[in-house]
Amino acid sequence: MNQIDQKNVAGNTEELSLADVIYKIRSGVRYLKSKWLTILIISLIGGALGLLYSILKKPTYTAVSTFVLEDSKSGGLGQYAGLASLAGINLGGNGGGVFEGDNILELYKSRTMIEKALLSTCNFNGKDQLLINRYIDSYKLRDKWKDDAKLLNINFNGDPAKFNRKQDSLITDIVDFLNKKSLDVNKPDKKLSIIDVSVVSKDELFSKYFNEKLVQNVNDFYVQTKTKKELQNVQILQRQADSVKQNLNSSIYDVASANDSAPNANPLVTTLRVTSQKKQVDVQANAAIYSEMVKNLELAKISLRQETPLIQVIDAPVLPLIKEKTGKAKGILIGALLGAILTIIALASRKMLKQIV
Repeated sequence: MNQIDQKNVAGNTEELSLADVIYKIRSGVRYLKSKWLTILIISLIGGALGLLYSILKKPTYTAVSTFVLEDSKSGGLGQYAGLASLAGINLGGNGGGVFEGDNILELYKSRTMIEKALLSTCNFNGKDQLLINRYIDSYKLRDKWKDDAKLLNINFNGDPAKFNRKQDSLITDIVDFLNKKSLDVNKPDKKLSIIDVSVVSKDELFSKYFNEKLVQNVNDFYVQTKTKKELQNVQILQRQADSVKQNLNSSIYDVASANDSAPNANPLVTTLRVTSQKKQVDVQANAAIYSEMVKNLELAKISLRQETPLIQVIDAPVLPLIKEKTGKAKGILIGALLGAILTIIALASRKMLKQIV
């Protein structure tokens, strides 16, 4: 009997707890309804603040460049591999490289590439100006530097390697800001070789020109780095081939000169033909060497073409750029909703604290 009574008491306790929860919810709803005027006033204030924000906030402009990167892999040159190896030329794959995979995406975010783009000169409405100066003017940074004479009169003309501490520090700050707030580099589809580079800023022309300069600098650096060894090899072989050709031409001229020196030589006097025969040997030797040099040079050029990545721009930023601005209606709606939600949370929390106390 005692066990039955205990079960009934536990059941009643559970029923009372559930009813208590329902009562509290209804009580809370009635409490919030009683505060409708407070919620409405704060919502209106939030809407007004949202309207003010939409008016004061300057629009941003997004410049997007899309290009495809086809990194040609060494291969398909088996017919040349044997001869190329004799010439000391490697036409086979080298395995991983510094720019394999998605490493080129990080190259866009490097300080060196961004700094080089910022220190480029572009024409803004008929006036040449450094992109970094355009950035400073767009974000009105000089107004913030009024109390610092060194920053107020700072300029970035001259050799970047000779910049002082202030100049390097300012460039570092701008690079960090662009990386965090303005620059976005990604591959829309990991299976494809298409890369998107977007730049967002308050200045439409800065977004466009900075995007173009950055893409140009990175792609040029990428191609030059990928083909540096092959290009050096081609240049060396070209110089050697030119040198051998000069020797060959000189030997041919020497043979002709030797023959001309004794035009009616006595065929019984063989010593008169020695000089001409020596020069002829030089001609044959230089001709054989030149033939091999030309083969090696052509193989090196094939290797260079094979290692040169193809970068084809699909879309470039075109004025007018994509403009993003918070509309007045959107600002009012968002401000009012935030005001209402925050007010409801504050009132509900206040009531719960009173009940707990």
